[in-house]
Amino acid sequence: MSLLYRVVACLLVTAAFAQSKAFEKISIKPAHSADPRSMRVQILPNGDLIATSVPGITLLSYAYGVPSNPSQRLSSLPGWAYGERYDIEAKAPSRAMRTSSSDGEAQKQIQQMLRRLLADRFRLVLRVEKRRMSVYALTVAHDGPKLQKSNIGARDCIFDTAPEGCHSFVIGFGHPLNARAVDMDDLAHYIENWTDLPVVNQTALVGLFTVNTEGWLPMRLPPPPPNGAGNVDFTRLPTIDAVLDGLGLALRRQEETLPVYTVERIDHPIAN
Repeated sequence: MSLLYRVVACLLVTAAFAQSKAFEKISIKPAHSADPRSMRVQILPNGDLIATSVPGITLLSYAYGVPSNPSQRLSSLPGWAYGERYDIEAKAPSRAMRTSSSDGEAQKQIQQMLRRLLADRFRLVLRVEKRRMSVYALTVAHDGPKLQKSNIGARDCIFDTAPEGCHSFVIGFGHPLNARAVDMDDLAHYIENWTDLPVVNQTALVGLFTVNTEGWLPMRLPPPPPNGAGNVDFTRLPTIDAVLDGLGLALRRQEETLPVYTVERIDHPIAN
């Protein structure tokens, strides 16, 4: 317990987000398609949310910055939150995304609105602890970054997991770093799904970038799917260090204090 900061806050969510922005109208229905390939999460420039075939863990991942794969930073989440999928449409309040907002400010606004949606419609209650732990710091390599600026402006796309979207990566063998417009927070969040330690962005690089790399050897894998299709040979792929080096980036192991979440309650949403 000596490395544990027990600053414990039970997020009694209706109180915690009483002053935060909330979606004005929310529709949640069982997903029309159960095919994971049909999953898409899109947040329009005005703040509206359109999510297709999305599980609860995906909403949690975006709202709280934790991996979608099981990790030490999120515990006690029931299995249905990984397997059950929903189609969600949510209307943002008028002028939710201010035209003067920077990209980072817009992301924070959306994050708060997703937290409110999870609290109101999934009855999510989390216990939050601050823990000192080993992490990988995503940093700029000694020779400097080798990144290409994206041709998408920060205000042109808030979030979209479609192949040509922004703040997301295209799925491929060995989870290559292929994206049209991502920032360094997106990159750290994405690779944390397959690293053995949490990843934090300490590059100080701002803006959106286009990246295109080959897949890499995961440091850890999520549990295989029930059909047994998870037995895949990744051993011929390069390491994440080699892939990041091609972008002028590096991972450095160090100690940081991060929030760790325990699910106290989460309910199936009532469809409408």
